[in-house]
Amino acid sequence: MVKVLDDPALNTTQRRAEIRAIALDAFDVAEAARRALGPHWPKRTPAEREEFIGLFQGLLERGYLSRIGEYGGERVQYVAERVDGDHATVRALIVTQKGTQVPVEARVLRREDRWRMYDVLIENVSLVASYRSQFDRVIRTSSYEELVRRLKARE
Repeated sequence: MVKVLDDPALNTTQRRAEIRAIALDAFDVAEAARRALGPHWPKRTPAEREEFIGLFQGLLERGYLSRIGEYGGERVQYVAERVDGDHATVRALIVTQKGTQVPVEARVLRREDRWRMYDVLIENVSLVASYRSQFDRVIRTSSYEELVRRLKARE
């Protein structure tokens, strides 16, 4: 991704398309969506699950791909990795041009001999846990249908 972000030959549209393709290849959106919905996932029908995965993917894309313009030459330093069967954790530091170090942890899962991320922690704050908390609050105070309505309203 850093190579794409640093490539002066790409315009914003091309850069965004390439980053999106890389992210979708590396990130297991379905697994992240399942974990973000937490205890409410088993209660959903297959059609509701598919719809939710699509809404969750859109939420991630709008929230993170829209921030590509904020990239300012940061470097990534890999710190460590831990593998436990089909689960692994990769720890890294994002180093800003001013030298500030931001700890990042990627949680990955191996399926069919392929590793894909399902959660990212930035400064120990989990992307999936943050969404799970928000989603659970909406479902408990209102309904699953209300959560879907709100996610669709953000599109």
